[in-house]
Amino acid sequence: MNLLTVEDMAASYGASQALFEVKLSLAPGEVLALMGRNGMGKTTTVRAICRLINSTGRLELAGRNLHKLPSHRVARLGLGLVPEGRRCFNNLTVRENLVAAARPGDWTLRKVGALFPWLLERPGQRADSLSGGEQQMLAIGRALMTNPRLLILDEATEGLAPLIRQEIWSAIARLKRESGMAIIVIDKSLHELGGISDHAVILERGKTVWQGRMAELSPEISHKYLGV
Repeated sequence: MNLLTVEDMAASYGASQALFEVKLSLAPGEVLALMGRNGMGKTTTVRAICRLINSTGRLELAGRNLHKLPSHRVARLGLGLVPEGRRCFNNLTVRENLVAAARPGDWTLRKVGALFPWLLERPGQRADSLSGGEQQMLAIGRALMTNPRLLILDEATEGLAPLIRQEIWSAIARLKRESGMAIIVIDKSLHELGGISDHAVILERGKTVWQGRMAELSPEISHKYLGV
């Protein structure tokens, strides 16, 4: 049974339609790469799934219709978001960021600290004094503290130094091996996505134009839709 099901999703910003026919599905424990060139609807799809914008079409999490639920209710059903741009609570400390939206479950301060040890070493440091990479790891830890069934990472390595990028990719791979949660990853690195993703969906102008197993993504398809 799918954990997440999206069929024929459409969404608009005012009079401008951004999504037309988005289709994707994800089973528990799977990792899905959501790909496409810039401006093709990836972040809008994430916002629609999280109920941050209205949409039409089928949208279900664990069989529950999400369309009539506000975003905070969707989060409580088990959807954790690491948004593009990190968006940490800058005036709060590392620990305060982690516990701000924490929910009971396996993911505790200690467990998040095992994934990113520095978080427990500097619990009193304000988020606005952290580097970009540290803020990104804090944002991931904050999402894990909600104990999600589905974790969405929107450009989690964008603009970061190579060593920090690798640390985050290693953490995602560890989550796949050990957590059992489903994960959607938006990123531009085909090499890294290929190492962790079970399936891929490519968006072009707000539509799903290709989906399949990551191993089936040919160079021809990549060149046509991703420009690589």
